[in-house]
Amino acid sequence: MRWLKFTAAGNTSWGLVEGDKVIPVSGDPFGEWQRGAQSHALKDVKIELPLIPRTFYCVGLNYLKHLKEAADKAGTVPNVPDRPEIGYRAQNALIAHDEDVVIPATATEKIHYEGELVVVIGKKAKHLNEANAMSCVFGYTIGNDVSERTWQKADRSLWRSKNADTFKPMGPWIETDVDLDRMETAIRVNGKETGRFRTNEMIFGIVPFIVELTKYFTLWPGDVIWMGTDGASPDLKAGDVVEIDITGIGTLRNRFVAGSGRMPTRS
Repeated sequence: MRWLKFTAAGNTSWGLVEGDKVIPVSGDPFGEWQRGAQSHALKDVKIELPLIPRTFYCVGLNYLKHLKEAADKAGTVPNVPDRPEIGYRAQNALIAHDEDVVIPATATEKIHYEGELVVVIGKKAKHLNEANAMSCVFGYTIGNDVSERTWQKADRSLWRSKNADTFKPMGPWIETDVDLDRMETAIRVNGKETGRFRTNEMIFGIVPFIVELTKYFTLWPGDVIWMGTDGASPDLKAGDVVEIDITGIGTLRNRFVAGSGRMPTRS
């Protein structure tokens, strides 16, 4: 099933995407719900954030190529992690499909994308093991972990380089039925492909992260885990449009624009 949060005729609700139609749903996918009798054309609705997570977990350096490129830029030897490394992102940074990423006026030219698979948790879970870890997964969506790399190097934390307003596009919907081993992630900038990798070829997959997380934290319905990216990004500029496509889910698209006080570099 493909669950969409959308606005039509001034009303925001959950819906099911079926082909080019959206079927409104009363209730929500994490509890009781009922399918409506009417439908909307998908092209006519405003796609909203699929959800606001209670906790926004993230994975760092979870693909070998990305790890090597990060080490090369730092002039160091790649240090492959021996256990899952877990971090957080901020809710204020989230925006929906087709909403604008605003480049802060004080940012440098080192604005980069990171196309990521996002795991959506569907039920409360604690102390899971390898055998039952996937039982708490509801579905999957797409994230763009936008980063300002100069700030990332300068700050002891990632408070602004990863979490500035609008730096975390997510969407367009939640897909519950996917084949992880058949997935590819493809990224385009202004229609030109700039990256492609097998989505599930992670250093640590979804199961190890859920096992590690639930040793210490309770997962709740609507929590999300962003699973990291592979490859490198070009420097992005105002006017660029980034599309992240993941097999079986769809495409997340966002335009980058200049923030207040910053002159646009493209029309």
